[in-house]
Amino acid sequence: MKPYQQLDAWIDAHFAEQTAFLQALVRVPTDTPPGNNAPHAERTAELLAGMGLVAEKHAVPADEVRAGGLESITNLIVRRRYGEGPTIALNAHGDVVPPGEGWSHEPYGGEIVDGRLYGRAAAVSKSDFSTYTFAMRALESLGLPLKGGIELHFTYDEEFGGELGPGWLLRQGLTKPDLLIAAGFSYQVVTAHNGCLQLEVTVQGRMAHAAIPDTGIDALQGAMPILQALYAQNTLYKQVTSKVAGITHPYLNIGRIEGGTNTNVVPGKVVLKLDRRMIPEEDPVAVEAELRRVIAEAAAQRPGITVEVRRILLAHALEPLAGNAAAVKSLQAHAQALFGVEIPVMGTPLYTDARLYSARGIPAVLYGAGPRTVFESNAKRADEHLVLEDLRRATRVVARTLLDLLQPG
Repeated sequence: MKPYQQLDAWIDAHFAEQTAFLQALVRVPTDTPPGNNAPHAERTAELLAGMGLVAEKHAVPADEVRAGGLESITNLIVRRRYGEGPTIALNAHGDVVPPGEGWSHEPYGGEIVDGRLYGRAAAVSKSDFSTYTFAMRALESLGLPLKGGIELHFTYDEEFGGELGPGWLLRQGLTKPDLLIAAGFSYQVVTAHNGCLQLEVTVQGRMAHAAIPDTGIDALQGAMPILQALYAQNTLYKQVTSKVAGITHPYLNIGRIEGGTNTNVVPGKVVLKLDRRMIPEEDPVAVEAELRRVIAEAAAQRPGITVEVRRILLAHALEPLAGNAAAVKSLQAHAQALFGVEIPVMGTPLYTDARLYSARGIPAVLYGAGPRTVFESNAKRADEHLVLEDLRRATRVVARTLLDLLQPG
């Protein structure tokens, strides 16, 4: 039996174990916020130890975690060295947004129905904790001489920007791989992604009793022209197109509005939180300056209010780096062979932790277990799920690629 077929056979023989591993990961909540994610890392390390894999536990100092708006983070690194040669990091994140409403399956149940595993993070991206762990184990089962090594990076800050996840590991000098394969989906190989700018806009007026509204300054009314001006930008953004396949144009979303104290009180303060997706061709400095200008001009329409704009997050876009070509070619070839469909190399409108590696000169490519689109997986929506056959085949693809990259000659 040839090595590729041996890898496939090992994965098939251990697939029930792999599925149970993913179920166990899904059953430990990692809602972010609030971001109490150290317990999941502890459970993951325990499960890995049962497979003979030692996970280093790197706890981020509590003051840094609190400053980042979270409660606890322990990032994990599993190091496997086979010989002289490159180190390939495999990164997936365990933190997730809260489940929200509308589920027909228990969000943290890991229930399997009709070949689909349901639960928050089943698709994004606890699935790739499983993909990468079992792909690495399959590779090692061959007993072949290998060059270089593999590191599993399981981190817990993607939802808040990744700076306390991979960003922290890289800043601390705890890792410096030569290549990164990061969590992705099965039907495309991703080499570029959008950037993201998030701003908090605080509109300050003056509280007053609703019976005598003229004694106050309504912050919500003051926020209205700002909201209208921001949403109007989306019409302009459609005129700006990216040359990267899979990425269309910039866009803006206002995801949260908070304000007021009671129905009989003129609101004295309203806080807006917005998300501006940036295509790889855009300059983040210019994007932020333009948004601040739009907000200031709109606010000037309402005398008496004041506005403060604070940057929450700046995530740069991912652009392909020289050095990922071999991984891209191998992933694409094996995915096409195993899935039986064309697997394009493209960009994604998401932003990911892969950019943090790329910023340090580490070539990155995104590939893992999941459907053709984020929408199909219900990621960040009710009934998030993963088709188990996609998990099986994606694990085979990654295992074969690791063999290609680490086998001498």
